[in-house]
Amino acid sequence: MPEPAVSNITIEACHSLSDIPRETWDRLAGTDNPFLRYEFFEALETSRCTSEETGWKPCHLVFRLKGEIAGVAPAYLKSHSMGEYVFDWAWADAYRRYGLDYYPKLLIAIPFTPSQGPRLLLDPRLRDTLDALQAHDLLDTLAARLGAHSWHLLFPNTEDQQLLNHDKQLHRIGCQFHWRNRGYGCFEDFLGELTSRKRKSIRKERRQISEQSISFRRFHGREIPGHVLAAFYVFYQATYLKRGQRPYLTQQFFEQLREKMPDHLHVIMAVKDGEMIAGALFLKGKDTLYGRYWGCLEEYNHLHFETCYYQGIELAIELELQTFDAGAQGEHKLVRGFEPELTHSWHGVAHSGFREAIAEFTQEEAEQVLAYFDDAKTALPFRQNDGA
Repeated sequence: MPEPAVSNITIEACHSLSDIPRETWDRLAGTDNPFLRYEFFEALETSRCTSEETGWKPCHLVFRLKGEIAGVAPAYLKSHSMGEYVFDWAWADAYRRYGLDYYPKLLIAIPFTPSQGPRLLLDPRLRDTLDALQAHDLLDTLAARLGAHSWHLLFPNTEDQQLLNHDKQLHRIGCQFHWRNRGYGCFEDFLGELTSRKRKSIRKERRQISEQSISFRRFHGREIPGHVLAAFYVFYQATYLKRGQRPYLTQQFFEQLREKMPDHLHVIMAVKDGEMIAGALFLKGKDTLYGRYWGCLEEYNHLHFETCYYQGIELAIELELQTFDAGAQGEHKLVRGFEPELTHSWHGVAHSGFREAIAEFTQEEAEQVLAYFDDAKTALPFRQNDGA
């Protein structure tokens, strides 16, 4: 009898991006999504942001079809759960209370980036060959081989969701808020779609920024001066230090983005009395603007909303992008015209008892998230909510 098709498919882990040919990665990942660029992961590794010392040991996946590389995926062997934005701290604590190890775990994700997108970068031949059960079995087998007690694939796009959708493994959903460009020519066009009360509220917030004598400057790619990037990094650090945490990323990482991915990079700085007081960094994809990092040293009324959201909306309109993804969480985005969107993750847990308990949790959580999602849609600030 012929061997099953999955026997032609193997999966292995590479502990350095340099073990994967750049041209192979580029062929499978493309260049449209900044978080999938070879240069993005290279910057993370060479700046030591993702390393065994930081708890992000590179463990990138390589899929082979009949011996030839037919797929890759960004992956890490994690010794903690920080910087992921799909929270499993309670799972890890339950393991600890029962005297079991939760870490290491295999994480298939973009570090520090809660944005949906492709995760399994597969050649069409491989994607057509794999089914959901085979994909999960391959990941289960690899996780066990690596000594990981579980695997977690975060924020996949629709195509990957279809491949992963199998009831053998655990599926979680979450909710984010994204802004949609409906052909707006300027910010006022967008405001014109909102109810009168919300429109007045946003105009008041923006007016209070100007009344504090705060203006904004935009910088792009290699045109970002060194002193501007250095100032931004100070603000970025402050966001974490205020919470008693160390920042995930180094200044070297941002400098490498400027040099290796200039077409994707935008920085907006808030200026008062000739001094930079806050900043936000954005990455541009083919049709999406991603607002990722921000910070300030002193608090000003509505400065966060203006720098991160309204300036981002203006930039997205100027760049003629369809979507503005301003990051995780933030119910306050809803009243500012950001629309709810479901996010997904899949999880493979080796321990049968915990897998059963976690399955019950994910089902209850999904019911709550779906109810919240439906309720959020009714609270959108558009004049005709049915169209939004």
